[in-house]
Amino acid sequence: MPTAKYKRVLLKLSGDFMAGPSGYGVDPVSVDALSEQLISAVKCGVELALVIGAGNIWRGSDSLARGMERATADYMGMLATVINAMALQDSLERMGEFTRLQTAIEMRAVAEPYIRRRAIRHLEKGRIVIFGAGTGNPYFTTDTAAALRAMEINAEILLKATKVDGIYSADPLKNPTATRFERLSYIEALNLGVEVMDSTALSLCMDNKLPVMVFKLAPPDSLVKAICGEPIGTIVSR
Repeated sequence: MPTAKYKRVLLKLSGDFMAGPSGYGVDPVSVDALSEQLISAVKCGVELALVIGAGNIWRGSDSLARGMERATADYMGMLATVINAMALQDSLERMGEFTRLQTAIEMRAVAEPYIRRRAIRHLEKGRIVIFGAGTGNPYFTTDTAAALRAMEINAEILLKATKVDGIYSADPLKNPTATRFERLSYIEALNLGVEVMDSTALSLCMDNKLPVMVFKLAPPDSLVKAICGEPIGTIVSR
């Protein structure tokens, strides 16, 4: 069994990883496949926390384009992240893994309220901690929530799982000549206007010297490789 390079990490997942072939909703087969990757990572000896997006259920940008008020759209997105978090928690626990779900918006019937010290204690006990409802505030993305939670729990790195294998000079799906970067500084990433993470989250990481790894969540051992420090994806750091 490979050994983790990091003691504690926060993994940011897109809600798209919860969807099946249709690209919408929660697909149990996709969720179970994701859970298997997470369990393999934990077996390497890492303390793992997660933040999940909600793009498979709700995209606030689409609603804004139709005239919905921004704060309302954002709160709806936060609630959708809790649906994803509950589905992932159920999958992990069916596989025998101990988890805790904490939400930034109190909903005690389904999750603990977010308490920093309690979250750290859960991690120390070997539980996977899932953070739902973003930061609990509108106008902030789940990327920003991931950066914030990573720093609050003293994570050593923020892992951003995507469907591309790092940061490119242009969209590799549209431009086959795009160059992949192995390492970038925060300023370089901000100047590039990378779309894999918003500028607020990147700036927060830069101000607090939190490294970010952008990598592709495929093949199935990719998360283990990232946690063990293998050179996959792109590192953004000082």
